[in-house]
Amino acid sequence: MTYLVGESMTGGYGGADILKSCTIGVDKGEIAVIVGPNGAGKSTAMKAMLGLLRLREGRVALDGKDITRLTPQARVAQGIAFVPQTRNVFISMTVEENLEMGAFLRKDDISETMDQVFELFPILKEKRRQVAGELSGGQRQQVAVGRALMTHPSVLMLDEPTAGVSPIVMDELFDRILEIRQAGIAILMVEQNARQALNIADKGYVLVIGENRHTDTGAALLADPEVRRSFLGG
Repeated sequence: MTYLVGESMTGGYGGADILKSCTIGVDKGEIAVIVGPNGAGKSTAMKAMLGLLRLREGRVALDGKDITRLTPQARVAQGIAFVPQTRNVFISMTVEENLEMGAFLRKDDISETMDQVFELFPILKEKRRQVAGELSGGQRQQVAVGRALMTHPSVLMLDEPTAGVSPIVMDELFDRILEIRQAGIAILMVEQNARQALNIADKGYVLVIGENRHTDTGAALLADPEVRRSFLGG
């Protein structure tokens, strides 16, 4: 049984189906990456699994429980954390305040989780009193991921986490994502840097016009001549 799965998802906006019987899944301690051309429905598939898009057909299940009809807020309470591509930090608040906001649903002591986030992203501890709007793009992404981790999730969804950052920062973020996986969290990621993302992925999904075109391990997709030619630039 796959821990989080969207099965045969069909739906879209304004009556037009963007997803067409699309299936995406990820297990705990695993990185699953969704790649494909622009307009393929990658972010839409993730948003459908979060509940931001109502499905016309199909279902979403978490740990064997059907969550298709749950609101996004209820899914967060069930253990799903989401980091959007843009507007993912409160720019007028400090780093520490951003992290505290991530734990707003929690009733327990958050100090241990805060320490874990600072251990994962040491620069955030150094800049904990600094306003997030003054940080670099890469540092803001660290704040966004750190805030999501403050919810103590079982699933972490990342929408284009390396968009607009330098190659060095991208490599650092991917290293941190690998560390998060080691904690047993299921990671589902949409990423335009397909080759680099598949390189760290346990499982990969190639979407084309809202449909599953290829599904395999990251290594197998990287080695597939058709995938390389069509989606990875040769």
